[in-house]
Amino acid sequence: MLRRQALKAALAIGAPPLLGMGTAHAQTGKPVEWVVGFAAGGGSDAVARTVGESFGKALGRTVVVMNKPGAGTNIAAEYAARTRELGSLVFTADFATLAANPHLFRKLAYNAEKDFVPIGLLARFPLFLVVGNQLPVHNLQEFTQWVKAQPGPVSYGSPGLGTPHHLATELLSQRLGLKMSHVPYRGAGPALIDVIGGQIPFMLADSAAAAQHIAAGKLRVVGVASAERLKSHPAVPTLAEQGVKDFEAHAWQGLVAPAGTDDATVQAWSVALQQALRSPAVLARFEALSLEPLPGTPAQMRDYWRSESRRWGQVIESAGIRLD
Repeated sequence: MLRRQALKAALAIGAPPLLGMGTAHAQTGKPVEWVVGFAAGGGSDAVARTVGESFGKALGRTVVVMNKPGAGTNIAAEYAARTRELGSLVFTADFATLAANPHLFRKLAYNAEKDFVPIGLLARFPLFLVVGNQLPVHNLQEFTQWVKAQPGPVSYGSPGLGTPHHLATELLSQRLGLKMSHVPYRGAGPALIDVIGGQIPFMLADSAAAAQHIAAGKLRVVGVASAERLKSHPAVPTLAEQGVKDFEAHAWQGLVAPAGTDDATVQAWSVALQQALRSPAVLARFEALSLEPLPGTPAQMRDYWRSESRRWGQVIESAGIRLD
């Protein structure tokens, strides 16, 4: 309930008036480095580049996207947490960074609560269960039968350890009683290429990364892990309506700054971000990728990430999942 209330509040909020950017950090012409913990070509990269352009225009600064994939965003998170470029660096902190990794790893090189300050939520991504066209499956029942017929655990891909794609697939395997083996990649893009090529048979893929491949007919969609069918894909049934009761999972992202960034700069960035998320160019791109924009304040982002951390921390603990 807390998670839904936080999300509802984030969606309902109106953008505040544009603040005067009177701080030295906000006025400087130095480019803003936008760090992404996944490879170029995936959903996280697409969001950063799409929003970053409008975000930079609102600030009057150039935004440069820096991809630092690996270790379920931990490499990028450590880099962002240790930077000395305060006022010139932002980081796409996602489900893994803020909600999952603190429960999955006994030791992390960053502390989500202490090392980052929220700027605002970015977007929520539906997760599609997709298979390569070579697989003889078209719905969840056929998929389940095919997996059970294999002699050993079936490999599946994800953008990395601790991502919602990874944990949601683990939860799905438990609910369906399937034996699966996780193959983490450095981003959704490389994983999807291997699904298309038949190196791995399937994955739960976020809409931003998979949309172009689905549209091109390179992937077959078995179902979507949303509560309801998507307006962009009305013919695709949810996994819940195919028999996995109350199954719902999303990827989501927010934008954070390293701790120590001054409050005036964070507030100016928050206003610019909310403007960007309401711009026609961003909204059109998000609609094409089946993404849900989540404009909101820094406080609303913190409430949302804490509620997600509680929810998935319980799932991780009950499943006994550890990544170190």
